Amino acid sequence: MTTLIDTRQQRALRHPEKQKREDTPVLRKPDWIRVKAPAGGVFAETRSVVKDNNLVTVCEEAGCPNIGECWSQKHATFMIMGDTCTRACSFCNVKTGMPSALDADEPRRVAEATAKMELKHVVVTSVDRDDLDDGGAEHFAETIRAIRAAAPGTTIEILTPDFLRKAGAAEIVIDAKADVFNHNLETVPRLYLSIRPGARYYHSLRLLERVKERDPSQFTKSGIMVGLGETKEEVMQVMDDMRSAGVDFLTIGQYLQPTRKHAAIDRYVTPDEFKGYEAIARAKGFLMVSASPLTRSSYHAGEDFERLRAAREAALKAGKRV
Repeated sequence: MTTLIDTRQQRALRHPEKQKREDTPVLRKPDWIRVKAPAGGVFAETRSVVKDNNLVTVCEEAGCPNIGECWSQKHATFMIMGDTCTRACSFCNVKTGMPSALDADEPRRVAEATAKMELKHVVVTSVDRDDLDDGGAEHFAETIRAIRAAAPGTTIEILTPDFLRKAGAAEIVIDAKADVFNHNLETVPRLYLSIRPGARYYHSLRLLERVKERDPSQFTKSGIMVGLGETKEEVMQVMDDMRSAGVDFLTIGQYLQPTRKHAAIDRYVTPDEFKGYEAIARAKGFLMVSASPLTRSSYHAGEDFERLRAAREAALKAGKRV
């Protein structure tokens, strides 16, 4: 006799880990994690510039909690190479699938939007493009060059993929000379298989190290999320690994579960714990540290860049090696 089971049970049998996530109770957000809803004329103005130039922002695609604050201050993080990622990280809300062909006109539009918004500091990120021979490296470089031409006074920060198995790709981006080269490690090595399965921890670490080897003048930056089940000791080891790779700027923020289908939150890390992480990181020698529940890679990026640059100048005057 054939036994019929319902659709939900069938899904659970095919994808037990996904079903486990969907069955996990959602933790109630503490007061310190709550943000104001987007509003105001400047917010609408920023949205208009983004839409008029047919651009994608990670602020929208990843459901960033800081979009109201950032867009109201004319800050936006442009996401190039489309809105579809070739990977399926369990923490990320960007959709997964087969992306469209690259838009050759996109670098120009990003540059024009940067100039129109009169941005002093712009952040450019992207989806993973494992389908491309160079992982999108030349597209990144073209975008950097276009921004330099259209807005020469704007400093540029890039948040790149890992360019895994793309020989020579990282060098193309490094040689385009952004002011800040950011690549996030995201979590501790032990959690990579469940949180970032398409990536390799030591490959990402090596990417950051190669930036410094090829162009010591570029600032390097990396970040992790906490609240995924990592231990304090593991976070401290990641800090040590980053410092060994010459990373200048560390960001640490609270992981927030985008939907029930994503990785569950293990716990909400308290503001005092974030302050503790910041103190430890500064003691380990990072030039700049941003650690708070709402910290994200590009949150307050412009102001933080100015602090980062000032910190390097102060260190050099003091005779310290940076």
